[in-house]
Amino acid sequence: MQFYKDGFRGGNPDIHPAAPNRRNRGLHEPLPEQVDVLIVGTGPAGLCLAAQLSRFPEITTMITERMSANIIKGKADGINTRTMEMFQAFGFADKVKRETYWVNQTAFWMPDPHNPDHIKRVGRVQDVADDSSEMPHILINQARLHELFLEVMKNSPSRLEPDYGWELVDLTIDPTTDDHPVTVTLKDSVGVNWGATRTVRANYVVGCDGAHSAVRRAIGGKLHGDAAHQAWGVMDILANTDFPDVRQKCLISSAKEGNVLVLPREGGYIFRMYVELDKLRPDEKAAHRKFTQDDMIAAANRIIRPYSLDVKEVVWWSIYDIGHSITDKFDDVPEGVDRNPRVFTAGDACHTHSPKAGQGMNVSMQDTFNLGWKLVHVLQGRADASLLRSYSKERLTEAKRLVETDHQWSRIMSAPTTQAERDGTQEPRIIRQFKENLEFTGGTAVKYDASTLFATSAHQALASGLEIGRRFHSAPVVRVADAKPMQLG
Repeated sequence: MQFYKDGFRGGNPDIHPAAPNRRNRGLHEPLPEQVDVLIVGTGPAGLCLAAQLSRFPEITTMITERMSANIIKGKADGINTRTMEMFQAFGFADKVKRETYWVNQTAFWMPDPHNPDHIKRVGRVQDVADDSSEMPHILINQARLHELFLEVMKNSPSRLEPDYGWELVDLTIDPTTDDHPVTVTLKDSVGVNWGATRTVRANYVVGCDGAHSAVRRAIGGKLHGDAAHQAWGVMDILANTDFPDVRQKCLISSAKEGNVLVLPREGGYIFRMYVELDKLRPDEKAAHRKFTQDDMIAAANRIIRPYSLDVKEVVWWSIYDIGHSITDKFDDVPEGVDRNPRVFTAGDACHTHSPKAGQGMNVSMQDTFNLGWKLVHVLQGRADASLLRSYSKERLTEAKRLVETDHQWSRIMSAPTTQAERDGTQEPRIIRQFKENLEFTGGTAVKYDASTLFATSAHQALASGLEIGRRFHSAPVVRVADAKPMQLG
Protein backbone atom coordinates (compact mmCIF):
# COMPACT_ATOMS: atom_id res chain seq x y z
CA MET A 1 0.00 0.00 0.00
CA GLN A 2 1.35 3.40 -0.97
CA PHE A 3 2.19 5.64 2.00
CA TYR A 4 1.09 9.29 1.89
CA LYS A 5 2.59 11.53 4.53
CA ASP A 6 -0.51 13.69 4.87
CA GLY A 7 -3.04 11.25 3.46
CA PHE A 8 -4.01 10.83 -0.18
CA ARG A 9 -5.31 13.97 -1.83
CA GLY A 10 -6.56 13.91 -5.39
CA GLY A 11 -7.43 16.85 -7.58
CA ASN A 12 -5.37 19.75 -8.89
CA PRO A 13 -1.84 19.70 -7.41
CA ASP A 14 -1.62 23.47 -7.93
CA ILE A 15 -4.35 24.03 -5.32
CA HIS A 16 -2.69 23.94 -1.91
CA PRO A 17 -4.50 23.15 1.34
CA ALA A 18 -5.78 26.34 2.93
CA ALA A 19 -3.85 27.50 5.98
CA PRO A 20 -5.90 27.70 9.20
CA ASN A 21 -4.69 31.25 9.86
CA ARG A 22 -5.78 32.59 6.47
CA ARG A 23 -7.68 35.86 6.47
CA ASN A 24 -11.48 35.78 6.54
CA ARG A 25 -12.60 37.38 3.26
CA GLY A 26 -16.26 37.88 4.13
CA LEU A 27 -18.11 40.78 2.50
CA HIS A 28 -18.33 42.83 5.70
CA GLU A 29 -15.01 41.78 7.23
CA PRO A 30 -12.79 44.76 8.15
CA LEU A 31 -9.29 45.27 6.82
CA PRO A 32 -6.54 43.76 8.98
CA GLU A 33 -5.06 46.11 11.56
CA GLN A 34 -1.51 44.89 10.98
CA VAL A 35 0.38 42.77 8.45
CA ASP A 36 3.93 41.72 7.77
CA VAL A 37 3.98 43.05 4.20
CA LEU A 38 1.66 45.59 2.60
CA ILE A 39 1.91 45.83 -1.20
CA VAL A 40 0.43 48.90 -2.90
CA GLY A 41 -0.65 48.34 -6.51
CA THR A 42 -1.83 45.32 -8.51
CA GLY A 43 0.26 45.77 -11.64
CA PRO A 44 2.76 43.09 -12.71
CA ALA A 45 5.29 44.10 -10.02
CA GLY A 46 2.77 44.03 -7.19
CA LEU A 47 1.10 40.78 -8.24
CA CYS A 48 4.46 39.07 -8.80
CA LEU A 49 5.44 39.88 -5.22
CA ALA A 50 2.04 38.95 -3.81
CA ALA A 51 2.12 35.59 -5.61
CA GLN A 52 5.52 34.84 -4.08
CA LEU A 53 4.51 35.77 -0.54
CA SER A 54 1.16 33.96 -0.78
CA ARG A 55 3.04 30.65 -0.61
CA PHE A 56 4.03 31.45 2.99
CA PRO A 57 0.88 31.65 5.17
CA GLU A 58 2.96 32.43 8.26
CA ILE A 59 3.80 35.76 6.56
CA THR A 60 0.70 37.95 6.62
CA THR A 61 0.44 39.81 3.32
CA MET A 62 -2.00 42.42 2.04
CA ILE A 63 -2.14 43.91 -1.46
CA THR A 64 -4.24 47.00 -2.20
CA GLU A 65 -5.38 48.68 -5.41
CA ARG A 66 -7.15 52.02 -5.81
CA MET A 67 -9.08 50.78 -8.86
CA SER A 68 -12.23 48.72 -8.39
CA ALA A 69 -11.09 45.61 -10.30
CA ASN A 70 -8.36 44.02 -12.38
CA ILE A 71 -7.70 45.42 -15.87
CA ILE A 72 -9.40 43.58 -18.75
CA LYS A 73 -7.33 44.62 -21.81
CA GLY A 74 -4.50 46.74 -23.13
CA LYS A 75 -1.27 47.89 -21.49
CA ALA A 76 2.01 45.93 -21.74
CA ASP A 77 2.52 42.71 -23.68
CA GLY A 78 6.13 41.53 -24.12
CA ILE A 79 7.67 38.83 -21.93
CA ASN A 80 11.36 38.10 -22.45
CA THR A 81 13.14 34.78 -22.00
CA ARG A 82 14.48 35.54 -18.52
CA THR A 83 11.00 36.39 -17.24
CA MET A 84 9.68 33.19 -18.80
CA GLU A 85 12.32 31.30 -16.81
CA MET A 86 11.09 33.13 -13.73
CA PHE A 87 7.51 32.01 -14.43
CA GLN A 88 8.60 28.41 -13.81
CA ALA A 89 8.76 29.27 -10.11
CA PHE A 90 5.03 30.07 -10.20
CA GLY A 91 4.09 26.95 -12.15
CA PHE A 92 2.53 28.63 -15.18
CA ALA A 93 5.41 28.89 -17.66
CA ASP A 94 4.14 25.97 -19.75
CA LYS A 95 0.62 27.40 -19.78
CA VAL A 96 1.98 30.74 -21.01
CA LYS A 97 3.96 28.98 -23.75
CA ARG A 98 0.79 27.25 -24.98
CA GLU A 99 -1.42 30.34 -24.95
CA THR A 100 0.79 33.04 -26.39
CA TYR A 101 2.41 34.34 -29.56
CA TRP A 102 6.09 33.41 -29.87
CA VAL A 103 8.38 36.13 -31.24
CA ASN A 104 10.87 34.12 -33.28
CA GLN A 105 12.19 36.86 -35.54
CA THR A 106 11.89 40.58 -36.18
CA ALA A 107 11.46 42.09 -39.64
CA PHE A 108 12.92 45.51 -40.44
CA TRP A 109 11.38 47.86 -43.00
CA MET A 110 12.96 51.09 -44.25
CA PRO A 111 12.41 53.58 -47.09
CA ASP A 112 12.73 52.09 -50.56
CA PRO A 113 15.80 53.75 -52.16
CA HIS A 114 14.00 53.77 -55.53
CA ASN A 115 10.90 55.42 -54.06
CA PRO A 116 11.56 56.91 -50.60
CA ASP A 117 7.84 57.54 -50.03
CA HIS A 118 7.39 53.77 -49.86
CA ILE A 119 8.90 51.20 -47.50
CA LYS A 120 10.65 47.91 -48.27
CA ARG A 121 11.87 45.06 -46.11
CA VAL A 122 15.62 45.28 -45.51
CA GLY A 123 16.14 42.28 -43.28
CA ARG A 124 14.91 39.74 -40.79
CA VAL A 125 16.78 39.02 -37.57
CA GLN A 126 16.45 36.11 -35.16
CA ASP A 127 14.78 37.50 -32.04
CA VAL A 128 16.32 35.23 -29.38
CA ALA A 129 20.05 34.48 -29.36
CA ASP A 130 21.00 30.83 -29.90
CA ASP A 131 21.57 28.83 -26.72
CA SER A 132 20.51 31.74 -24.50
CA SER A 133 17.50 30.00 -22.94
CA GLU A 134 15.10 27.11 -23.42
CA MET A 135 12.29 29.64 -23.11
CA PRO A 136 10.81 31.76 -25.93
CA HIS A 137 10.18 35.49 -26.15
CA ILE A 138 6.38 35.76 -26.08
CA LEU A 139 3.54 38.28 -26.28
CA ILE A 140 0.66 38.08 -23.80
CA ASN A 141 -2.12 40.43 -22.78
CA GLN A 142 -1.18 42.02 -19.45
CA ALA A 143 -4.68 41.34 -18.15
CA ARG A 144 -4.16 37.62 -18.77
CA LEU A 145 -0.84 37.74 -16.94
CA HIS A 146 -2.62 39.36 -14.00
CA GLU A 147 -5.12 36.48 -14.03
CA LEU A 148 -2.31 33.94 -13.83
CA PHE A 149 -0.77 35.62 -10.78
CA LEU A 150 -4.21 36.00 -9.18
CA GLU A 151 -4.83 32.28 -9.72
CA VAL A 152 -1.56 31.42 -7.95
CA MET A 153 -2.62 33.64 -5.05
CA LYS A 154 -6.13 32.18 -4.91
CA ASN A 155 -4.78 28.61 -4.83
CA SER A 156 -2.05 29.34 -2.29
CA PRO A 157 -2.24 28.31 1.39
CA SER A 158 -3.06 31.90 2.36
CA ARG A 159 -5.82 32.27 -0.30
CA LEU A 160 -4.55 35.81 -0.86
CA GLU A 161 -6.76 38.26 -2.78
CA PRO A 162 -6.31 41.97 -3.56
CA ASP A 163 -8.23 44.59 -1.62
CA TYR A 164 -9.59 46.64 -4.52
CA GLY A 165 -10.88 50.17 -4.07
CA TRP A 166 -8.37 51.30 -1.44
CA GLU A 167 -5.99 54.20 -2.14
CA LEU A 168 -2.91 55.03 -0.07
CA VAL A 169 -3.15 58.60 1.24
CA ASP A 170 -0.50 58.64 3.98
CA LEU A 171 2.54 56.68 5.12
CA THR A 172 4.69 57.22 8.21
CA ILE A 173 7.59 55.28 9.73
CA ASP A 174 8.23 55.06 13.49
CA PRO A 175 12.01 54.63 13.90
CA THR A 176 11.68 53.85 17.62
CA THR A 177 10.10 50.41 17.18
CA ASP A 178 10.62 47.20 15.22
CA ASP A 179 7.03 46.07 15.79
CA HIS A 180 5.12 47.01 12.62
CA PRO A 181 6.78 50.45 12.40
CA VAL A 182 5.13 51.54 9.13
CA THR A 183 1.66 53.06 9.44
CA VAL A 184 -0.38 53.41 6.27
CA THR A 185 -3.65 55.27 5.88
CA LEU A 186 -5.95 53.92 3.18
CA LYS A 187 -9.00 55.66 1.72
CA ASP A 188 -12.03 53.88 0.29
CA SER A 189 -11.95 55.10 -3.33
CA VAL A 190 -14.87 53.25 -4.92
CA GLY A 191 -16.97 51.51 -2.27
CA VAL A 192 -20.21 52.34 -0.48
CA ASN A 193 -18.14 54.02 2.23
CA TRP A 194 -16.37 56.24 -0.29
CA GLY A 195 -13.94 58.58 1.44
CA ALA A 196 -13.74 56.56 4.66
CA THR A 197 -10.20 55.86 5.90
CA ARG A 198 -8.60 52.88 7.58
CA THR A 199 -5.18 52.50 9.18
CA VAL A 200 -2.94 49.47 8.70
CA ARG A 201 0.42 48.88 10.37
CA ALA A 202 3.07 46.85 8.58
CA ASN A 203 6.59 45.59 9.05
CA TYR A 204 7.33 46.34 5.40
CA VAL A 205 5.58 48.29 2.64
CA VAL A 206 6.29 47.89 -1.08
CA GLY A 207 5.07 50.56 -3.49
CA CYS A 208 4.20 49.07 -6.88
CA ASP A 209 1.81 51.91 -7.64
CA GLY A 210 3.16 53.23 -10.91
CA ALA A 211 4.87 56.34 -12.22
CA HIS A 212 2.80 58.62 -9.98
CA SER A 213 3.59 56.50 -6.92
CA ALA A 214 2.18 57.74 -3.62
CA VAL A 215 4.62 55.47 -1.78
CA ARG A 216 7.60 57.02 -3.57
CA ARG A 217 6.40 60.51 -2.68
CA ALA A 218 5.85 59.49 0.94
CA ILE A 219 9.50 58.43 1.36
CA GLY A 220 10.83 61.49 -0.46
CA GLY A 221 11.78 59.77 -3.69
CA LYS A 222 11.77 61.74 -6.94
CA LEU A 223 12.00 60.73 -10.58
CA HIS A 224 14.90 62.34 -12.43
CA GLY A 225 15.37 62.28 -16.17
CA ASP A 226 14.40 63.84 -19.46
CA ALA A 227 10.88 64.65 -20.53
CA ALA A 228 9.43 63.10 -23.65
CA HIS A 229 9.07 65.44 -26.63
CA GLN A 230 7.48 62.84 -28.89
CA ALA A 231 3.89 61.60 -28.87
CA TRP A 232 3.21 57.94 -29.56
CA GLY A 233 0.01 55.98 -29.87
CA VAL A 234 -0.69 52.30 -29.33
CA MET A 235 -3.69 50.32 -30.52
CA ASP A 236 -4.83 46.70 -30.56
CA ILE A 237 -6.77 46.29 -33.80
CA LEU A 238 -8.63 43.88 -36.04
CA ALA A 239 -7.86 44.95 -39.60
CA ASN A 240 -7.56 43.96 -43.23
CA THR A 241 -4.17 44.79 -44.67
CA ASP A 242 -1.91 43.89 -47.57
CA PHE A 243 1.21 44.48 -45.45
CA PRO A 244 2.96 41.09 -45.79
CA ASP A 245 4.63 40.84 -42.35
CA VAL A 246 1.64 41.60 -40.17
CA ARG A 247 1.95 38.24 -38.37
CA GLN A 248 5.46 38.86 -37.13
CA LYS A 249 7.17 41.53 -35.09
CA CYS A 250 8.20 44.43 -37.33
CA LEU A 251 10.12 47.66 -36.90
CA ILE A 252 9.12 50.08 -39.67
CA SER A 253 10.92 53.35 -40.39
CA SER A 254 9.58 55.68 -43.08
CA ALA A 255 11.48 58.52 -44.72
CA LYS A 256 9.35 61.39 -43.42
CA GLU A 257 6.27 60.09 -41.61
CA GLY A 258 7.80 58.40 -38.58
CA ASN A 259 7.96 54.86 -37.24
CA VAL A 260 5.68 51.94 -36.46
CA LEU A 261 6.23 48.86 -34.32
CA VAL A 262 3.98 45.89 -35.21
CA LEU A 263 3.35 43.14 -32.64
CA PRO A 264 1.02 40.21 -33.40
CA ARG A 265 -1.28 39.27 -30.54
CA GLU A 266 -2.11 35.80 -29.29
CA GLY A 267 -5.10 34.21 -31.02
CA GLY A 268 -4.03 34.88 -34.60
CA TYR A 269 -6.25 37.82 -35.55
CA ILE A 270 -5.61 40.97 -33.53
CA PHE A 271 -2.30 42.79 -33.75
CA ARG A 272 -0.82 45.77 -31.95
CA MET A 273 0.72 48.86 -33.54
CA TYR A 274 2.86 51.45 -31.79
CA VAL A 275 2.62 54.53 -34.00
CA GLU A 276 4.85 57.60 -33.87
CA LEU A 277 2.78 60.77 -33.91
CA ASP A 278 3.84 64.42 -33.68
CA LYS A 279 6.76 66.11 -31.97
CA LEU A 280 5.83 67.94 -28.78
CA ARG A 281 6.99 71.26 -27.43
CA PRO A 282 9.12 71.07 -24.25
CA ASP A 283 6.16 72.28 -22.17
CA GLU A 284 3.57 70.12 -23.94
CA LYS A 285 2.01 66.77 -23.09
CA ALA A 286 0.46 64.34 -25.56
CA ALA A 287 -2.85 64.59 -23.70
CA HIS A 288 -3.02 68.31 -24.55
CA ARG A 289 -3.07 67.50 -28.27
CA LYS A 290 -6.23 65.38 -27.98
CA PHE A 291 -5.07 62.73 -30.44
CA THR A 292 -7.73 60.20 -31.45
CA GLN A 293 -7.63 56.63 -32.70
CA ASP A 294 -8.35 58.00 -36.18
CA ASP A 295 -5.15 60.07 -35.96
CA MET A 296 -3.23 56.89 -35.19
CA ILE A 297 -4.79 54.95 -38.05
CA ALA A 298 -4.09 57.78 -40.51
CA ALA A 299 -0.46 58.04 -39.35
CA ALA A 300 0.01 54.28 -39.65
CA ASN A 301 -1.31 54.33 -43.22
CA ARG A 302 1.10 57.12 -44.16
CA ILE A 303 4.06 55.25 -42.65
CA ILE A 304 3.43 51.83 -44.25
CA ARG A 305 2.86 53.04 -47.83
CA PRO A 306 2.53 51.48 -50.43
CA TYR A 307 0.58 49.13 -48.18
CA SER A 308 -2.68 50.04 -46.50
CA LEU A 309 -4.55 49.32 -43.30
CA ASP A 310 -8.35 48.95 -43.21
CA VAL A 311 -9.21 48.87 -39.50
CA LYS A 312 -12.42 47.02 -38.67
CA GLU A 313 -12.27 47.34 -34.90
CA VAL A 314 -10.06 49.05 -32.35
CA VAL A 315 -10.07 46.81 -29.28
CA TRP A 316 -7.98 49.16 -27.14
CA TRP A 317 -5.91 52.26 -27.72
CA SER A 318 -3.91 54.83 -25.79
CA ILE A 319 -1.71 57.88 -26.32
CA TYR A 320 1.46 58.38 -24.32
CA ASP A 321 4.59 60.49 -24.08
CA ILE A 322 6.65 58.59 -21.53
CA GLY A 323 10.11 60.01 -20.91
CA HIS A 324 13.16 58.29 -19.52
CA SER A 325 13.52 58.73 -15.77
CA ILE A 326 14.72 56.96 -12.66
CA THR A 327 14.26 57.57 -8.95
CA ASP A 328 17.19 58.42 -6.71
CA LYS A 329 16.50 55.52 -4.33
CA PHE A 330 14.46 52.33 -4.20
CA ASP A 331 13.88 52.37 -0.44
CA ASP A 332 13.22 54.76 2.44
CA VAL A 333 16.79 55.01 3.79
CA PRO A 334 18.15 58.57 3.37
CA GLU A 335 21.58 59.10 1.86
CA GLY A 336 24.31 58.62 4.47
CA VAL A 337 22.04 56.95 7.05
CA ASP A 338 23.02 53.50 8.31
CA ARG A 339 19.85 51.49 8.93
CA ASN A 340 17.81 48.74 7.33
CA PRO A 341 14.98 49.73 4.98
CA ARG A 342 11.28 49.35 5.78
CA VAL A 343 9.65 50.78 2.64
CA PHE A 344 10.52 49.89 -0.96
CA THR A 345 9.41 50.92 -4.43
CA ALA A 346 9.41 48.76 -7.55
CA GLY A 347 8.49 48.87 -11.22
CA ASP A 348 7.27 52.12 -12.75
CA ALA A 349 7.41 53.72 -9.30
CA CYS A 350 11.21 53.59 -9.75
CA HIS A 351 11.85 53.85 -13.48
CA THR A 352 9.93 55.01 -16.54
CA HIS A 353 10.84 54.57 -20.18
CA SER A 354 9.31 53.96 -23.58
CA PRO A 355 7.57 50.61 -24.24
CA LYS A 356 9.27 50.08 -27.60
CA ALA A 357 12.03 47.79 -26.31
CA GLY A 358 9.49 45.66 -24.44
CA GLN A 359 11.34 45.78 -21.11
CA GLY A 360 9.06 47.65 -18.71
CA MET A 361 6.83 44.82 -17.50
CA ASN A 362 9.80 42.44 -17.37
CA VAL A 363 12.06 44.66 -15.29
CA SER A 364 9.15 45.53 -12.98
CA MET A 365 8.49 41.87 -12.17
CA GLN A 366 12.20 41.17 -11.84
CA ASP A 367 12.38 44.00 -9.27
CA THR A 368 9.92 42.28 -6.97
CA PHE A 369 11.18 38.77 -7.74
CA ASN A 370 14.51 40.03 -6.40
CA LEU A 371 12.86 41.51 -3.30
CA GLY A 372 10.40 38.71 -2.55
CA TRP A 373 12.76 35.96 -1.45
CA LYS A 374 14.71 38.43 0.67
CA LEU A 375 11.58 39.50 2.55
CA VAL A 376 10.70 35.84 3.15
CA HIS A 377 14.16 35.01 4.51
CA VAL A 378 14.14 38.01 6.85
CA LEU A 379 10.58 37.51 8.11
CA GLN A 380 11.22 33.81 8.71
CA GLY A 381 14.36 34.63 10.68
CA ARG A 382 16.67 32.88 8.22
CA ALA A 383 18.57 36.05 7.30
CA ASP A 384 19.48 39.31 8.97
CA ALA A 385 17.41 42.34 7.98
CA SER A 386 20.55 43.89 6.47
CA LEU A 387 19.95 41.56 3.51
CA LEU A 388 17.21 43.96 2.40
CA ARG A 389 19.79 46.67 1.75
CA SER A 390 20.95 44.75 -1.30
CA TYR A 391 17.64 45.29 -3.12
CA SER A 392 18.09 49.00 -3.82
CA LYS A 393 21.74 48.61 -4.77
CA GLU A 394 21.15 45.74 -7.19
CA ARG A 395 18.00 46.99 -8.86
CA LEU A 396 19.08 50.65 -9.09
CA THR A 397 22.12 49.58 -11.11
CA GLU A 398 19.93 47.53 -13.43
CA ALA A 399 17.35 50.31 -13.79
CA LYS A 400 20.07 52.76 -14.84
CA ARG A 401 21.19 50.34 -17.53
CA LEU A 402 17.59 49.92 -18.67
CA VAL A 403 16.95 53.65 -18.98
CA GLU A 404 20.27 54.28 -20.75
CA THR A 405 19.71 51.48 -23.26
CA ASP A 406 16.11 52.45 -23.88
CA HIS A 407 17.15 56.08 -24.39
CA GLN A 408 19.66 54.97 -27.01
CA TRP A 409 17.09 52.70 -28.68
CA SER A 410 14.49 55.48 -28.82
CA ARG A 411 16.97 57.87 -30.44
CA ILE A 412 17.86 55.33 -33.12
CA MET A 413 14.22 54.53 -33.85
CA SER A 414 13.37 58.20 -34.27
CA ALA A 415 16.49 59.13 -36.27
CA PRO A 416 16.20 59.56 -40.05
CA THR A 417 17.86 56.90 -42.18
CA THR A 418 21.09 57.64 -44.03
CA GLN A 419 21.55 57.33 -47.77
CA ALA A 420 23.95 54.40 -47.25
CA GLU A 421 21.28 52.59 -45.24
CA ARG A 422 18.64 53.25 -47.87
CA ASP A 423 20.71 52.05 -50.82
CA GLY A 424 21.85 48.91 -48.98
CA THR A 425 25.58 49.63 -48.82
CA GLN A 426 25.52 49.80 -45.02
CA GLU A 427 23.62 47.66 -42.52
CA PRO A 428 20.98 49.90 -40.91
CA ARG A 429 21.86 51.19 -37.44
CA ILE A 430 18.59 49.90 -36.07
CA ILE A 431 19.49 46.32 -37.10
CA ARG A 432 23.02 46.61 -35.71
CA GLN A 433 21.67 47.94 -32.43
CA PHE A 434 19.04 45.22 -32.29
CA LYS A 435 21.65 42.47 -32.69
CA GLU A 436 23.94 44.04 -30.10
CA ASN A 437 21.07 44.24 -27.61
CA LEU A 438 19.79 40.65 -27.87
CA GLU A 439 21.10 39.70 -24.43
CA PHE A 440 19.66 42.84 -22.91
CA THR A 441 16.23 42.48 -24.49
CA GLY A 442 16.19 38.81 -23.50
CA GLY A 443 16.74 39.81 -19.88
CA THR A 444 19.91 37.74 -19.59
CA ALA A 445 22.42 40.61 -19.44
CA VAL A 446 21.73 41.47 -15.79
CA LYS A 447 24.96 41.66 -13.78
CA TYR A 448 25.13 42.50 -10.09
CA ASP A 449 28.25 44.05 -8.56
CA ALA A 450 30.27 42.56 -5.72
CA SER A 451 28.33 42.60 -2.44
CA THR A 452 27.48 40.46 0.58
CA LEU A 453 25.78 38.12 -1.92
CA PHE A 454 28.27 38.20 -4.80
CA ALA A 455 32.00 37.58 -4.74
CA THR A 456 34.50 39.93 -6.31
CA SER A 457 36.01 39.16 -9.70
CA ALA A 458 39.25 38.24 -7.94
CA HIS A 459 37.95 34.67 -7.76
CA GLN A 460 36.47 34.55 -11.27
CA ALA A 461 38.89 31.73 -12.19
CA LEU A 462 37.04 29.46 -9.76
CA ALA A 463 33.84 29.87 -11.80
CA SER A 464 35.00 28.71 -15.20
CA GLY A 465 32.34 29.29 -17.86
CA LEU A 466 30.22 31.45 -15.55
CA GLU A 467 30.47 35.18 -14.92
CA ILE A 468 30.16 36.19 -11.27
CA GLY A 469 27.09 38.31 -10.68
CA ARG A 470 25.19 37.08 -13.73
CA ARG A 471 22.40 34.56 -14.16
CA PHE A 472 23.29 30.87 -14.04
CA HIS A 473 23.15 29.82 -17.68
CA SER A 474 20.22 27.56 -18.48
CA ALA A 475 21.31 24.13 -19.71
CA PRO A 476 19.73 20.69 -20.28
CA VAL A 477 20.83 17.98 -17.85
CA VAL A 478 19.75 14.47 -16.84
CA ARG A 479 19.06 13.87 -13.15
CA VAL A 480 21.20 10.90 -12.11
CA ALA A 481 18.76 9.53 -9.52
CA ASP A 482 15.97 8.75 -11.98
CA ALA A 483 17.34 9.68 -15.45
CA LYS A 484 14.77 12.44 -15.78
CA PRO A 485 15.67 15.13 -18.36
CA MET A 486 15.61 18.56 -16.73
CA GLN A 487 16.67 22.12 -17.34
CA LEU A 488 19.30 23.41 -14.92
CA GLY A 489 19.12 27.15 -14.44
